Amino acid sequence: MSYDAIVLAGGAARRLGGADKPTLPVGGRTLLDRVLAACPDAAATVVVGSRRPTARPVDWTLEAPPGGGPVAALHAGLRRTTAALVLVLSADLPFLDGDTVRALLAAAAAGPGDGALLKDPGGRDQPLVAAYRAEPLRREIALLATEHGTLHGLPLRALTAELELVRVTPAAPLASFDCDTWEDLATARARIREHGNVLDQWINAAKNELGIDIDVDTKTLLDLARDAAHGVARPAAPLTTFLVGYAAARAEAAGADPARAVAEASRKAADLALRWAAEAESLAPEPTDPEGNGSP
Repeated sequence: MSYDAIVLAGGAARRLGGADKPTLPVGGRTLLDRVLAACPDAAATVVVGSRRPTARPVDWTLEAPPGGGPVAALHAGLRRTTAALVLVLSADLPFLDGDTVRALLAAAAAGPGDGALLKDPGGRDQPLVAAYRAEPLRREIALLATEHGTLHGLPLRALTAELELVRVTPAAPLASFDCDTWEDLATARARIREHGNVLDQWINAAKNELGIDIDVDTKTLLDLARDAAHGVARPAAPLTTFLVGYAAARAEAAGADPARAVAEASRKAADLALRWAAEAESLAPEPTDPEGNGSP
């Protein structure tokens, strides 16, 4: 479905001693880039905050005057969007994933109300992990501006209290985890490196760094690396996976589907490794009897 994304990347980060929170790294990627990676298919992506390097192009804007708070920042971002559905995110969500984004967008699009927001594991609403219908969002912001004479300093609850919103419980319990303190940042960095997450997190970080977008069949590649290391020699594992990548890139350049090209190259290399191992076993000396007279 078509949507625009607004990422709020301002704020003083007082509990972080004024550090530039969106640029702090978790798992080798900035917090801002992690959030942007969760919504790569947005028709337009507007980041409200000071310009910073990002892994993909975005539209930058600032509320006037700067430091006006979340409602003012949201209004500034909304003025740069045209889609009927708007994804609104804070820039400090290291575990936000595409499934959560899609669930929010689907709930906002399907429901009769004004949008959908995430409900965290503690039951608290997360209005900066949400998808809103743009028309009622603009209407309520305009009413707030008329009522208060300004949007500066208004809390988000002044806005969301006037909207009919569906609550979405994420499949990933950490999707709404945000980094407000150094302790939060340390926790996020430790969680990224937990055994059950580290490979997926590393692959996503590496793809982002290399500027590639391809589904990686981790099990197939790990099995290939194991067979190459066992059947040939340990250094054969990284060299073989490099060659598989190179072969897949050539196949893609010739018009093949990237994921299929990787799978086919992996299959061929794995078959070769198994043949190599079988041949090595056939060259092994036959077992001898205890007296050294050869096989019985």
